[in-house]
Amino acid sequence: MLGSVRVARAYYHCAECHRGHGPRDTTLGAVGTDLSPGTVELVALAGTRSRCAEAAQKTLPKLAGLAVGESTVERTTERVGADLGARLGEGRTFGTSKAWDGSEDAEGQTVAYISADLTGVGMQGPNGGATEGRMAAVGMIWNAGNEGPVRYVCGLTGGLSVLGQPLRNPGAQVGMDQAARGVAISDGGSGIEDWLRENFPRVEAVILDFYHAAQHLCEWAKVRHPEDEATAARVAYPWCHRLKHEGGPAVHAARRGVDVSGRRAPLREAHRELLVYFDNQVHRMDDPSYRAKGWLIGSGPVEAACKQVVGQRLKGTGMRGGEAGADAVCHLRALFRSEKGQWDDYWRSQAA
Repeated sequence: MLGSVRVARAYYHCAECHRGHGPRDTTLGAVGTDLSPGTVELVALAGTRSRCAEAAQKTLPKLAGLAVGESTVERTTERVGADLGARLGEGRTFGTSKAWDGSEDAEGQTVAYISADLTGVGMQGPNGGATEGRMAAVGMIWNAGNEGPVRYVCGLTGGLSVLGQPLRNPGAQVGMDQAARGVAISDGGSGIEDWLRENFPRVEAVILDFYHAAQHLCEWAKVRHPEDEATAARVAYPWCHRLKHEGGPAVHAARRGVDVSGRRAPLREAHRELLVYFDNQVHRMDDPSYRAKGWLIGSGPVEAACKQVVGQRLKGTGMRGGEAGADAVCHLRALFRSEKGQWDDYWRSQAA
């Protein structure tokens, strides 16, 4: 950004051990590396925001006049991300410890929202070939009032199982325990509800995302009318409306009363699968009660988080990576997408 800067420093060489060093390198924070601390942050930021090749060839030369190789961007980004992940695992938090202004529900109670989800990431196998993908885990806490602030955690290695404490710690920073109510939302993915209840035992409800439940009703209607999407939509609509206004138990009871014994085999199977889904999830479908309290019933925020934190960086066309590298980038993406101050505070802690 400032053009080329030439720095003169003394260099001492030992004739006996054939080693040398520049004392000023220690002051500059450049011992054992070709990158200064400020450059490391710029390189890691560029690698966090886009593919390493794009960062090396376009972003860094244009914005900072830095000529570094793609491999340098990759190594630097992954090293910093691994350090961040280790610090989070040790209980470190970043940013100021200040309680959020709590948003109130329809009963005048302050509410803290928690959510989690999983999203697939392409993996690279031996000799650069594709292999089975992995699931990156995303957890978030947020203040729903006036598009309030949010904190994210994300990782690949260990999945959600290792993200409980790293999400509870910033929750304590922003005063989650001071909220009168905790509300969790998820799409019903395997193990997510248990994780939410285990790590946030104060939550009053773990709500099933309304739109995922409605989608199951729509899929059943499509099997019933496989060649007429318009009719399928008309059939599904009253069931979805009933789900929102009467709740899952009412819909489940009504669906159980439907006799499909004389119908086509695909429709009988779709009906059975729908009943199994409701059997497993109906305890989280009290949508009329949730809406009466003014609570959110959609998992849109965490689905958007999966796209913004993971998808925008790790799910581009043809993108594949190694587990350690993808895990490191997940940590950096979560920090970068979190509320203002998180990223800067991490780098201040590095300088200290």
